[in-house]
This record gives sequence, C-alpha cells and structure tokens, in this order.
Amino acid sequence: MKTGGNWRARLRYEFDKSMAGGAVALIGWLALISLVVISLAGAFLALTGIAPEGGEPVSFIEGTWASLMRTFDAGTMGGDQGWGFRLVALVVTLAGIFVFSALIGVISSGLESKLDELRKGRSRVLESDHTIILNWSSSIFDVISELVIANQSRRRPRIVIMANKDKVEMEDEIATKVADLKNTKIVCRSGDPTDLYDLDIVNPQNSRSIIVLSPEDEDPDSQVIKSVLALVNDPKRRPQPYMIAAEIRDAGNADVARIVGGKEMQMVLADDLISRIVVHTSRQSGLSAVYSELLDFDGCEIYTIEQPALEGKPFAAGVMAYENCTLIGICDRDGKIHINPAPNRVIEPGERAVIIAEDDDSIRTWSNEINLAKEAILTPVKRPVGPERTLVLGWNRRGPIIATELCRYVTPGSHLTIAADTPEFEADIAGLHLPNGNMTIEHHVIDTSSRAALDRLNIPSFDHVLVLGYSDDMTMQSADTRTLITLLHIRKIAEGAGLHINVVSEMTDVRNRELAEVTRADDFVVSNKLVSLMLAQASENEFMAAIFAELLDEDGSEIYMRPIGDYVAIDRPVNFFTVALAALRRGEIAIGYRRQRGDDEDHRNLGGVTVNPSRSEMLTYSSDDMVIVLAQD
Repeated sequence: MKTGGNWRARLRYEFDKSMAGGAVALIGWLALISLVVISLAGAFLALTGIAPEGGEPVSFIEGTWASLMRTFDAGTMGGDQGWGFRLVALVVTLAGIFVFSALIGVISSGLESKLDELRKGRSRVLESDHTIILNWSSSIFDVISELVIANQSRRRPRIVIMANKDKVEMEDEIATKVADLKNTKIVCRSGDPTDLYDLDIVNPQNSRSIIVLSPEDEDPDSQVIKSVLALVNDPKRRPQPYMIAAEIRDAGNADVARIVGGKEMQMVLADDLISRIVVHTSRQSGLSAVYSELLDFDGCEIYTIEQPALEGKPFAAGVMAYENCTLIGICDRDGKIHINPAPNRVIEPGERAVIIAEDDDSIRTWSNEINLAKEAILTPVKRPVGPERTLVLGWNRRGPIIATELCRYVTPGSHLTIAADTPEFEADIAGLHLPNGNMTIEHHVIDTSSRAALDRLNIPSFDHVLVLGYSDDMTMQSADTRTLITLLHIRKIAEGAGLHINVVSEMTDVRNRELAEVTRADDFVVSNKLVSLMLAQASENEFMAAIFAELLDEDGSEIYMRPIGDYVAIDRPVNFFTVALAALRRGEIAIGYRRQRGDDEDHRNLGGVTVNPSRSEMLTYSSDDMVIVLAQD
C-alpha cells in the first residue's frame, strides 16, 4: 500500500536523523571522558607531587598538558622515569587509546553512513533557482535536453531529479542518452515524490520550476496528483506560488488535478494533446513540424510579454508592427489568453502580447518603412470541402479521442474505417460516442502488419491513412517496429497502385523517425517528444498550456496550411509583410510558410517549414508552397 510506503519513508528519515544525532552525542561523551581523565591526572600529579625521576613536581596546568600529550601519542610515555609517574602516565595513555579508538570508529562509521547516503541519493539538495523533475519515464531525456538548451543563457543552471529509482542508475541512463549537458548540472535523488519528507530533499522551497512527469506505473495520474498535493499543501512551503507543470494522461482526472494544483499548476493533458495534433496533422501534412518548432527551445518560441509600444493600438496594427516577430494573441489582465482576436480589438495597458520570436531579447517593433505590394494580394476564394474517407491502422488508448476529434472536423457523409487487433479494441469501438452525425464508422479486427490483410482494406481508396502505435500493449521499440512494418507495406501498395497515399504515423521514440523516413510517409507525430517539449515549455512560460489549449480547440483559432497562391500572386517576388496583410484581410494571422523546393536548406529536418520568417525579405513562391495561418476554420 502507498500509505505504508509513506510511513516507511518517514521511519527511515527519523532513524537516519536519530543515528546522525547519536553519533554527535557519542563524540561529545568521548570528548568529555577524555577531559575528565586528563584533568584528574593533572590534579593528581599536582597534589601528590609525583614527578619524573630527577625532575621537579609539576603544577596542575603542566600535569594536564603532559597527560594530554600522552593521550594523543602513546609513545610519549616511553621516555618517562620513575615508577610513580610511569603508572599515572600508563593510566592516562590506556584511557587515551580507548577513547581515540572509539572516536575513530564513530567517525569512520559516520563517514561510511554519509557516503552510503550520498550514493543512494538521500542527502538534501542545497541548490536554489533550480528546475525539479519528479518521477521517471521515457520522456525525461527529451525534457532534460530541452531544458539544457533553455539554460544556456543562465548562470550555473541546475536540474534536480527525484524518482523511485536508484541514483546511480538514473545518472548512468542520463549520461548515455543525453549527449551534451552544456553548462547544466544534473543532480539525482532517490525517493518517493508523493512523500513530504522525501520532497524536502530536493528543496522545492527555493526552486525555479517543477515538472511532474507521468510515471510508468499502473495508475500514473494518481501519483502525479498526490505529488502536486504534497507540494502545494506542505506546511513548510514557501509563501510565493510554485510554477508547476504536471503531465496528466486521462482527461477524466483533469478536474481533480485542477482542484489540487489551482493557479500554481499548468496541466498538460498528454493523450488529449497528442490526439489533437495527430488529427490535425493527418488532415494537413507537415503540421507536426510547426508544432515542434513552436514547442522546442532550438528555434522560435512563444513568449508572453508586455509591449508598451502596442498600447492603444488595434490588434491588426500590432500584427504589422514587427519584422522578425509574429504577434498571435493577447493575454488580458485577468490572465486569459485570446489567440487571433478581432483585428480592431484595442490592446489595453497592462495586457501582454503573445508573440512568436527567436528570443525575448529580439522582440522589438519595426521602425523602418514597410514595403507592401498590395496589388499582389488576391481576393479570397472559397474552396468547397467534400466528404472524406479516413483509415486508422493500429490502436491505443488515444484511439477513441482521435476518432472523436476527427468527427468534429469532417463534413457530413464522411467515413472512418478502423483496423487493429488489440485486446480492448472491440470494446473501445462499442463504447465510442461521436459528437455529431458527420461520420460513420466501421472496424475490422486484423493484423495490421500483414500485407494480405492490408490489401483487403483497399487502402488506395482512402483520402487519409493514419497509423497508430500499439504503445499500450508493447514496449516502445516493439510498437515502433510494428508501425514501421505497416508503413513499408503501405509504401509498396502505393507504388503498385501508381498513386500517392496521404499517410501520417504516430511514433513513440524520436530515434525511430529517421528509420521511418524510408517508408515515405507524409508526416510523423512523435508522441513522447511532443509531450516532453510541452512540459519543458510550460516550466518556463506560465501561460503555455493555456496558449496551446486555444490553438487546439475546435472553437478557437487553429493552425492551418493553405496554398500561398490563394493569398498572393506567385508570379513575382513578395515579402512576408504582404502575405501577413493578405491573411489579416481574411481574419487570419500568417505565422510562416512551407516551401516544397528541394534546394532550400532544411538543417532541422522540418520538411521545408519556416515559422516566423523575416518579413522584409523578398521571396518568389511556387504553386506547391503553403502559407501557415491561424484561422477560425
């Protein structure tokens, strides 16, 4: 039972404390015994007048000093003369041997205990302004990697990790899987992140931020909620609010987590986040690169910062006020996020701008002249959208959320086919409740890694194919291996049919993405990586969870990729200021583009995606290029 584990941790803590206090007390008693013996010997020599043969009687001070020297060094009595003095020196020396032997034993035992405590990771952390990571999962390495990048501008950054895992094992795994820690130091501690006494070891009172990962246990959400509860309700907690980013898997536990964490916690609904990104990416190839670019610390990031220069201006004017940044929304004085508000909404004093920028130091308004090619801006054309046929291969706990999200975006008459062979698959399908009647569902229990089974599904007849990993029933690597086999079969089917099949796949390990690229799938959503990026960002920006909740909400403005030829003429060079104005006239915000040309450099493997481009640079676009916009639909 977990309660028993907490009591054992408390007893262990009290025992270690009592042992430490006992050692100090024992050293004190040994020192007192030594002092008494030395003082008695000095007094005895002074009162009796016993002195070395041929020597003068000694005073109390001289007798005490002589006794002290024989206590420190047994060999000192070797030169004594006279049997009376020799007997006194012998008694003092024997007492010294006993006391110092015991003292050495106590010190040795104490040092050994302390070294063992250090090895086990039970010593208290003395760091301040550090980031704490609670619990251990496969996501921790990506979280650390992102925090290392974010910490490069800081002085002596520290990351403190606590989990129910051996300290040495944690250090070895991190050293193996995180190649370069740059200027960041990692401190590992073993303990129970749900226990108050163990949490005190990582010194949360002086922390900068706290990340609570979802552990790889049977009931991970309860562990996360208990850890947050222990932090915010600690009787010794600091008066200032914590900055907590917590990972919750099941949306059904969200309300309880919000009650526990309050305003101190940003909640990252991992399954909900990944499911929504998978759905968006399956309908618009390349979106996963946009989300990755917005979430990682290696490129552009989202900042929430006051901009006095924008006060009193309409939002549309603010959008056009930057050359190397992109204004996407407003955080009002109550802390509520408004992504892509009305163009005529006036920015009030005290409100913060939500801005995409390379760095917060680079956020400044454009003072030069804005060159706009207004004649290149095209009139909006409404493109008809018809019913869609979507195929989902594979299944995991995110499957029901994905099916529900798909139904929200498709038009009436659409159809979804799901094929998998997990133990809970048919029960999950039977329990599906779609929000509207826009989409019908059928399912097949098949081995999705079998070419014969895939041929029977007539894959070329579908508009979109989505391959989910079997991450609930297999290890990470086994699930990705089965996904790779399915993707290779789909590639061969597409080649045999002589057409392109739009395929998006969910991967769990980012290292397998490079292997999967030989399958020629249109896009890959690396679930563990995106959750890690979101947690790392939320630990640095207190509004990040709210911003992405708006970006992924079907009722708000979302990220879309649309042909740039629908916005501006592509027969001449134009700058991104012109593209941004064309988007604003449609009630949208242009945040970047995706170019299909193979000669463009793509060092970060983003599939030609550029977020937050320079707005003054003149570019010539092709008919295959896309503009990335924030729009209502």
